[in-house]
Amino acid sequence: MKLTQARTQMHNKVVTRITSCIACMMCGLASATAQSAEPDDRPNVILVMTDDQGYGDVRSHDNPLIDTPNLDQLAKDGARFKNFFVSPLCAPTRASLLTGRYHIRTGTVNVSNNLEIMRAEETTIAELFKANGYSTALFGKWHNGEHYPHNPNGQGFDEFVGFCAGHTGNYFDPILEHNGGTIETRGFITDVLTDKAMQWIEANRNEKFFCYIPYNAPHTPYQVPDAYYEKYNARGLNVKNATIYGMVENVDYNMGRLLKKVEELGLQEDTIVLFLTDNGPNTPDRYNGGMKGHKGQVDEGGVRVPLFVRWSGHIKPDRVVDGLAAHIDLLPTLADLCEIEVPDSLRLDGRSLRASLLDEQSDPSDRMIFTHRYWAKELQLPNGAARSLRYRYVLTAREESLFDLVEDPGQKKDISKEFPKQFQRHRAAYRDWFADVSKDWELESLIPCGYREFPITHLHAVQSTLSGTLKFHGRGFHHDWIVNWVEADDKITWDIDVVESGTYRVAVKYTCPRKDTGSKVRIQVNGNGLTSVVDRPFDPAQFPNHDRAPRAGELEKPWATLELGKMEMEQGITKLVLSADRMPGTQVMEVREVILERVFSD
Repeated sequence: MKLTQARTQMHNKVVTRITSCIACMMCGLASATAQSAEPDDRPNVILVMTDDQGYGDVRSHDNPLIDTPNLDQLAKDGARFKNFFVSPLCAPTRASLLTGRYHIRTGTVNVSNNLEIMRAEETTIAELFKANGYSTALFGKWHNGEHYPHNPNGQGFDEFVGFCAGHTGNYFDPILEHNGGTIETRGFITDVLTDKAMQWIEANRNEKFFCYIPYNAPHTPYQVPDAYYEKYNARGLNVKNATIYGMVENVDYNMGRLLKKVEELGLQEDTIVLFLTDNGPNTPDRYNGGMKGHKGQVDEGGVRVPLFVRWSGHIKPDRVVDGLAAHIDLLPTLADLCEIEVPDSLRLDGRSLRASLLDEQSDPSDRMIFTHRYWAKELQLPNGAARSLRYRYVLTAREESLFDLVEDPGQKKDISKEFPKQFQRHRAAYRDWFADVSKDWELESLIPCGYREFPITHLHAVQSTLSGTLKFHGRGFHHDWIVNWVEADDKITWDIDVVESGTYRVAVKYTCPRKDTGSKVRIQVNGNGLTSVVDRPFDPAQFPNHDRAPRAGELEKPWATLELGKMEMEQGITKLVLSADRMPGTQVMEVREVILERVFSD
């Protein structure tokens, strides 16, 4: 697609989303005015989701090695879903949960390299609730785009504390994002996020609120306070699983704190509390209910997760829901329970589970839930599944199979030849579904900058294109940086979309040992350029390693800031190029990011 076409599309998307939100908001305000004479008895919502915790990582799912008393009690106090499904990876699950639509429709198909970005014109559950008078907040991991209007504040959240990337590298005393800036914190990250959430809930106790808490635990790195780790290590678990179970028990402890705060504020009967996880377990050797598969796989164990829902006085205790349900159902369900109308224009894939939660009896429905896992640059590389009430159809590059999950819950016997009609039924349904959800998919690769709402844009290393000998230090994750700048002719390029002409401050986050100082670097955009000399050495050690087991990514480290000055940038799609005019040492520098800050005169 040509850049001019891409830019026009992106801005049309933003305009469409804003126009839609304004229309919804006016409708919501009118409704609120009409109800002003009566008390607002709609419930609050606290939606909690953990990262890489599997179906079997709770005691109530028959795991004798883990202690999760608060989650077990939450399941007893309300409804527990036996067949609840998400996507096999983090960002796709989040996009579906937030929009009520299959993630491919939203533009989100993977976890990095811009494939995690959710299109700006998607209407999220936060935007829907906000337009209907709810205060909205997010505490935790976003992972659906970091630049406005793709970030939490651009997608309907009044308050955001956490991080936008797929993971963060340090769980102790983390530096977190807060509404466009950063804050320093003290403590273990799950405790910190819970503290922030409870403070916000208390401050908004007299308003209707939607509070989304997507904890990053028990995702790697393998970090947890000593007492938790030692407990599970003493039970004979290996280092990774002892750390993971420790993180899960810490989540459980914080769930107890949240539930206690709700009760102390007298909001127990006025608040729906939900708990789920975002995919199967991130290690293949821990208990997962006898299912085949784990994180990243389209088998049952990669996508079937817990869902517990409590609404005291409304949902009867010990309710078990047998029917199929999925992440796409949460937006229509919560909107239904909170008496919020969902416009037909949103084209939801999910359905309301109100009857399953509140009715005395609700028969399981034999719908199909679909799954797709993006593996490479080709979106259509075979890797998907269709799940009906009894069967799971699985398509991978190696096999095409059908399993009877009533007779064979561990997926040990392929019955596709024994039951050809069921096989063809599921196969055709999956192919039709995939053709439908993928027909308008395209990569969101441009980095928008210059919005008045968010004047600072961070052009991260992994979002760039490298030339020559340049390479990434790690595996291409969010916090990786650029190394091996040993040829002065090499260049680092970012594709950006300047949404409004103006003056921009430009800076580079870098490290450089003393022996290599003196390089002259240049930033160039549309013929305009700025230069500066790397005359300050900065070569720090990486942050303390709290890891109990090796991680997939690299450790993080501090960065110095090289100010290049201010330059005029014209509206439009263009390239920002970082290059070197002079390199007296063995390298130019290592680069973490370029910072663009729109400067306003008013």
